[in-house]
Amino acid sequence: MDVAHSLLGVIATFAGELRRAAWFEDAATAVLARMLSACEEAAAASDGPGGRILRGMVHLRPQGGYRGLVVFEPGAASRAPAALVDERFLPSATAFGWLEMHRAPLVIDTRTSVMEVLGGPSKPEVGGPRASQEAHFAGKESRVRLLGRDATHLLALPFGSRVGEIDGMISLEAACRSAPDHRFVWPRCLELLTLFADVAAPYLTSLPLRATALVETDELLPVVGRATAGLVKLLGVFAKQDETILISGPTGSGKSRLARVCHDRSLRRAGPFEAVDLLGVPESMQMGELFGWKRGAFTGASGDHKGAVTRADKGTLFLDEIDKLSLQAQAGLLQLLEERRYRSLGDDSERRADVRFVVGTNAELLSLVKKGTFREDLYYRINVLPLRLPSLGERADEIPLWADYMLRRRATAASMAAVHLSAEAGLLLASRPWPGNLRQLDNVVRRAFAIALAESGDGPHALAIQERHADDALAFEGTEQKGALYEVLRRAAAAFVTEVETGGAGVDLDHTDAFRGLVIEAAVRRLGSREAAFERLGKPQLLKNRNHHKAIRREMAKVLELARLIGAEVDSETRTLAQGGGDEG
Repeated sequence: MDVAHSLLGVIATFAGELRRAAWFEDAATAVLARMLSACEEAAAASDGPGGRILRGMVHLRPQGGYRGLVVFEPGAASRAPAALVDERFLPSATAFGWLEMHRAPLVIDTRTSVMEVLGGPSKPEVGGPRASQEAHFAGKESRVRLLGRDATHLLALPFGSRVGEIDGMISLEAACRSAPDHRFVWPRCLELLTLFADVAAPYLTSLPLRATALVETDELLPVVGRATAGLVKLLGVFAKQDETILISGPTGSGKSRLARVCHDRSLRRAGPFEAVDLLGVPESMQMGELFGWKRGAFTGASGDHKGAVTRADKGTLFLDEIDKLSLQAQAGLLQLLEERRYRSLGDDSERRADVRFVVGTNAELLSLVKKGTFREDLYYRINVLPLRLPSLGERADEIPLWADYMLRRRATAASMAAVHLSAEAGLLLASRPWPGNLRQLDNVVRRAFAIALAESGDGPHALAIQERHADDALAFEGTEQKGALYEVLRRAAAAFVTEVETGGAGVDLDHTDAFRGLVIEAAVRRLGSREAAFERLGKPQLLKNRNHHKAIRREMAKVLELARLIGAEVDSETRTLAQGGGDEG
């Protein structure tokens, strides 16, 4: 009973620490400090060689892509993702892969390469040659890095916001080269460690990452919003390594641009950057496109052809739409990644591949593994440093900035001095769904530019893109699909949450009431008077007693307050409406 009461007290104190955490990094540091302390106590009480507890890491990987990582060592402050600049701290793709399969704690002995799942389901979710619960640790590069930082024993625990989901991994490392058991002391404290992970999971998955200054932009990456700033910083860290990077995200969201940024910020930037979109390569030609061919290798091979791997020598090869790769080509790519050697079709001699791979996809590769259309071993070989690029709809704050950048490109191409996107046009674009992401936005911007240019007549040296131009350009996109308003509201909600996460300006749920004022304002602007707005919005009763003026002032005050908190500019028409002036109908 005393032990139970003591444990309850520990958990209660720990829960209090988590409730006080304002950022993901705070919660990660708290859970790692508790876990490492429990491990040190277990090692001290062990009959055998207790070893030395080295460090812990929290890997936040919602939807498979890295969002945050904290490294913590006893007696040292937590380290931000910048600590990964030292390649010793790169994560183990093999360990996370086994967590995805077994969804249970995992131990690894790097001395013997023994890997074992502790508990969990008897069969993994993904079948295959690694389906046993004890196996050989196949991650050679990971093993070298772990031993390089003196980590002979590793424990990995999954965590998730909901039962059955994995949003990340907590890994603990120890040094004990004389330990006779590959399990080390982990089983002694596993129950407590699992309890700590379960209690911390809701905080680790819901707390925002610590707000940091936005990433500097350049021509390769001209726009970085709040939703992508952390991702771009992680990309800069990962770029300095030679491990494979997997960039997932919807079509047209900018994966190829990120791949180019990765190359530009890598140690291979002086070498070539080669991109292959596998969607446009027939399956019968994929092996040849990757590895090249010799004259006469097949019917129609009238000359030698350098493959993408050869063309990217000493540089970076970006393979987009990797899910379109045939099973035969998947086998060839797997061999290339593991052995770093390849043969051109029709050539008996082997060549060494001095290439860094970046892989892109808009598919859920793990679901394709389960269907048998994507090799499991290749999935775990390319899923080393995964990043997920959000859709443009999830990056609403970027939409006006991207539109302005695209307009400036058009102005340069048309030899114009300047082109300007009005604030109203930017707001209109930001309010629309963009299923085609950046590609669709670019088409609309080009159209708006042409419409404004045609309206201006002789073509001025400067051009302003107004709301009407953007509205006319959007009209060519076709009729809004059923449920479009719901999707727009969902994106607005996501943008609001992003502001709450990163703004740090006191914005909370109560400020969503400002939406009513924004709707009233939009109706007044569209219909030309307050009376017409309230009639159309289904509130004619407010007009009878002239109560609509009071309602407008009340709701618009909420709009001004929200704008003040987030630092948004409010035009004179909005202020006039909020103060009770303007058109009386």
